[in-house]
Amino acid sequence: MIEDETAQLPVVEPDRRSPSARRRPRRRRAAVFLAGLLLLLGVVVGGAWYLYTSMNTPDFDGPGTGSVVVRVHDGDTTRQIGRELTEQGVVASSAAFIEAAEADGDRARSIQPGYYQLRAQMSGAAAVALFLDPTSRVGQLEVRGGVQLDDTRAPDGTVAPGVLSLIAQATCLTVDGVQRCVTVDELRTAMSGTDPAQLGVPSWALTDVAEADPRRRLEGLLVPGRYDVRPGQPAVDVLRGLLETSSARLEASGLVAGAQSIGSSPYQVLIISSLVEKEAITPDMAKVARVIYNRLGAGRRLELDSMVNYPLDLQALRTTVDDRNAPGPYNSYLNTGLPPTPIAAPGREAIAAALAPEPGPWLYFVRCQTDGTSCFAETFTEHDTNVAQARANGAF
Repeated sequence: MIEDETAQLPVVEPDRRSPSARRRPRRRRAAVFLAGLLLLLGVVVGGAWYLYTSMNTPDFDGPGTGSVVVRVHDGDTTRQIGRELTEQGVVASSAAFIEAAEADGDRARSIQPGYYQLRAQMSGAAAVALFLDPTSRVGQLEVRGGVQLDDTRAPDGTVAPGVLSLIAQATCLTVDGVQRCVTVDELRTAMSGTDPAQLGVPSWALTDVAEADPRRRLEGLLVPGRYDVRPGQPAVDVLRGLLETSSARLEASGLVAGAQSIGSSPYQVLIISSLVEKEAITPDMAKVARVIYNRLGAGRRLELDSMVNYPLDLQALRTTVDDRNAPGPYNSYLNTGLPPTPIAAPGREAIAAALAPEPGPWLYFVRCQTDGTSCFAETFTEHDTNVAQARANGAF
C-alpha cells in the first residue's frame, strides 16, 4: 500500500498576531542597542572630558601679587575654600586649589577657621602653601579672664596689654612693608562716642551701659575666648563684630536665663562675676561669690582691693591707705553696693559661681596660700587669724 506523503508534513499554524505585535521584539532589541550605545558614548565623552580638564585646569603661575584677606569659616570644606578664593581672584579656579590641596596630603586639612592674608592671582599650590604658613594668619585675638579694657601695670612696673590694646594688635595688616592698624585711641573714640545699640551691646545691658562712664562702658562685655577680627575694618565695625560674638557666648553661658532665675539682672551678675574673676582662683570662686552676696545682703561694704585698683589700672593684691581713702565710684572701702560696671572680663567659671554661689555664712576671705587659695571666715576675729596666717605663709 502506498502511504500518503502529505500526511507526514508538519502543520504550520498561521501567525495570527497583528503586524504591530510582530514588530515589538525588533523594537526592544533596537532600544537596548541604542541605550548601550549611549552609555558607551557617555563613558567615552566623560573620560575624555576628565582627561582634558585634569590636564588643562585653569591655574595662575607663581606666588601672586598684592594683598587679599580671605576668611575661612568654621566647617568650610576644601571645595568651599576654593570657591571663595576663585571669587576673590586669588586662584584661577577652584579645581586648581583642590588639586593642590589633595597633592599636599593631610596638611591641607589642618587649615583653621579665621582670616588669612593671601595674594591675588596665585597658583593653587602657592595658595595652599601660604594657608599653611603661620605668618599668613591675621586678625587673631585672645582675651583671657581678668583682663580689663585698659593696659595695667604691676608693682614692678611691667605693663600687661588690656583688651583695647589686644584688639588694636589684631587689626594690623602689613601691605608692601607698611603696617596698618586700628589704634587704641580710635577704638576708645568709637566705644565712647557711638550709641551702645549701634555698637551691638546686648539689649539686657543697654540701660546700664548708657549710664556708665563712656571710657568704661564696654568693660566686662568682651568675655574671655578667641576671636577673629577682619583687618582693614573701621573701629566701630571691629567692636560691633566682637560684641556680637561675645554676646552669643554670654547667652550660651546661661547668664541671662540664670540671672532671671535668681531674681537678679544679667548686668548685675556680670559685675559680680568680674569681681569673682579678679579675687579668686577657680576652686574658690563659688565661696567668694557667696561672701559678696552675704555682704551685699547685710548692707556691708565689699572692701575688695581689686575694685580700688581698677580705675588706677593697677594689678596688685593690696591697696595703699591713700587709695582706700580716695573717693570714687569704685572705692569699695567707702561705698556700699556694687561698682557701676564690671572691672574685668569674667570667664565661664566666674559666671557660673555668681549664678550658683556655694551655701555658707562667710563674710570675709583672704588669699592665704601662695598658690592663690583663700581662707574664709564668718567673724572678723577668725578673719584676723587667717590674715596672720597668710602673712606667715608669704601669700601677700
